[in-house]
Amino acid sequence: MKLVVLISGRGSNLQAILDAQLPVEIAAVISNRPDAAGLDLARARGIPALPLDHKQYASREAFDNALIEVIDRYQPELVVLAGYLRILGDSFVMHYAGRLMNIHPSLLPSFPGLDTHARALAEGVKIHGCTVHFVTPMLDHGPIIVQAAVAVHSNDTAATLAARVLAAEHRVYPKAIAWFAQGRLLLLDNGQVNLRDDSGSEQTLFISGSLP
Repeated sequence: MKLVVLISGRGSNLQAILDAQLPVEIAAVISNRPDAAGLDLARARGIPALPLDHKQYASREAFDNALIEVIDRYQPELVVLAGYLRILGDSFVMHYAGRLMNIHPSLLPSFPGLDTHARALAEGVKIHGCTVHFVTPMLDHGPIIVQAAVAVHSNDTAATLAARVLAAEHRVYPKAIAWFAQGRLLLLDNGQVNLRDDSGSEQTLFISGSLP
């Protein structure tokens, strides 16, 4: 299975995907920030690394259209957002409906948007985590594929909590991509996702146990 990965920064989730040795071909890595360190990571692995600076386009729609054109050259079965820090327009999202995946640093639907770790601490929650989901036009509200939970410690800062959540991201994102590649994810009419087992039977969505 071919996939294209979109990044904006250092590419730590890209690194986790590469290290997992999944049954996929990463056809290209694209960043809206030309100086993103993750592009160098891709180049070191011999993967086409393409900067596409959104600041060079007059509108969000113009950039999204250019991004679609670049992605579609590689004909990917899946497009993966791995620390991609730009909101995508509805037409882009619908173009890749059912094959556009994102990871968000909270247990959605709690704490969509930015500053999730500081907000979780401010609310006094006892567990936090991350969510892999299919992307829909509603920001951070697409069908949930898998979640990983981490304990919130009494002495946590936003930085220490973020580090534990990031470790959980690196664990579950490759798993979700592997399930997609294996044809095991079933998107139901009610907007929920089930996981097929090896016999083809449907299982409820996997939710990981608490991580340290």
